[in-house]
Parts: sequence; C-alpha cells; structure tokens
Amino acid sequence: MKRASAAAKINLGLVVGPTRADGRHELVTVYQRVALSDRVAVKPSSKLEVTGFDGDTLVRRALEWAGSDGTTFAARIEKRIPVAAGLGGGSSDAATALRLANELRTKPYDDGQLHEHARELGADIPFFLANGPQLGTGDGTELESLDLPQDYWVLIVLPRDAEKSSTGDVFAEFDARNGANGFDSRRSELLDALDSVKRPRDLTALPKNDLATSPLTAELETLGAFRADVTGAGPAVYGLFLHGDHARAAQKRISPKGRTWLTAPAWYR
Repeated sequence: MKRASAAAKINLGLVVGPTRADGRHELVTVYQRVALSDRVAVKPSSKLEVTGFDGDTLVRRALEWAGSDGTTFAARIEKRIPVAAGLGGGSSDAATALRLANELRTKPYDDGQLHEHARELGADIPFFLANGPQLGTGDGTELESLDLPQDYWVLIVLPRDAEKSSTGDVFAEFDARNGANGFDSRRSELLDALDSVKRPRDLTALPKNDLATSPLTAELETLGAFRADVTGAGPAVYGLFLHGDHARAAQKRISPKGRTWLTAPAWYR
C-alpha cells in the first residue's frame, strides 16, 4: 500500500478567455498548492474500489486507467478539503491516486503519459502532478514552473450557506455576460505582473478572478490581507497575510461568516 497527502490549491490569478474547439475555455492562471490536504491510500486489490468518499468519480477513473496492465487497485480517501469549493480537492485526490497507483505498477508509465491522462481527466489534475507554483495556460493543463514567494499565510473562508453552482454553470454565466471580452489585455496584465513578483506583497498586482467575486474579499482586505480573491469557480475565498498573528486575528473575526482554515503554501513532495 502507498499513502500520500493530496493538497488543495488556490488560484492566485485566473483570467478566462473564449471557448476552445474542445469545449474548454482558454485561460491563464497561477496555481499555488496549500497545506490543507486530504489523505489518499492506494493498494493492489481483487476489485476496483474507492472508499471514504461517496461522491468520488475522478479517483475511480484514474485507477481504471492505471490498471490497464491487468492490475486492479483500491483507494481510500480521507477528506479534509471541502467539496465543490474551488480548492481542487477532487482533482488533487485523482492526481495523487494516479501517481500512487502508477508507482505500484510493474511497468510504470512515464511522466509524459501520466500528464496526458491527467489532462483527459480534468484541467486542474496535471498541476497536482507538478511541484511548486505553476503558470497554467491553454485550457490550464499547459504548465510552466514559477519562482514565487512562499513565505506568507493563507486564510481560506468557505462562506456560510454558500450556494455552489456547478463549474459548468459558472462558465456558462461567464459566457452569457461576454466575460471573454478583453481576454488578451487581461492575459498580458497577469503575465506582466508575474514578471515583477519578488516578495509576497507583489502578488497584489495580479488581476482578480474573472469567474467569481465575493464581498468577503473586501472584508479580508480590511482585516489585513494584502491580497484576497475567490479561488477557481468558488465559492471559497482566500486572504494572504504576511504575519501569522494578523492571520489568526482575521480568522477569529471572520469565522462567523463561514468555515475557515489557516494554512500556508506547500509542495507535494
């Protein structure tokens, strides 16, 4: 049996463009893994099985592909990352299961094959096979390593009673309001801002999320966050803080508004 943590992510920037020929959207995003994580265990088994999370579909699909040599795998997921919050928990679980199952194969797939299958499973999944922060382009699966500061605190807030639209519905609403207009300009803004990032506070210059907004971002900034934004398609919101004391004070103040987690940037290995 192999076990590993499956970390959540936040999008430090998310610029979305028009729909591509494959049905996905063109986008540019800055992926950052954080130390809020699920736990995934994988072992060879007499039958394909995923336990611990009834809502799973992605881990099962990952294990089916990894078992193409005739090996059958079972996985157990211990959930801590909130579901359907924009934090990539399901994608991270699938990427982790895919990697662990591959390590258990007699003849493991190479990194290129793993990446290609991860891309077929979902746009966020290849990121979770990579180390460190990444720039995602194309449909989000074309990755480039980034050298970004990692010395700050991340306060995540899942708004109380938030009604989560499906990711598909969020993108449909984006299309209905012609959100892709000006994509090239916003893309350039994000890339130019990235070139200037040297210290945590420089992340403030990254453009805000194109897909979703929340009044909690302004509240987090009032409480001392040097940057606050929605992650992914939401509804989770994050605030970045330079000092742990300030982050903990903000967590206490904002906790009536929803569930909170205080964490930090992380690498998967």
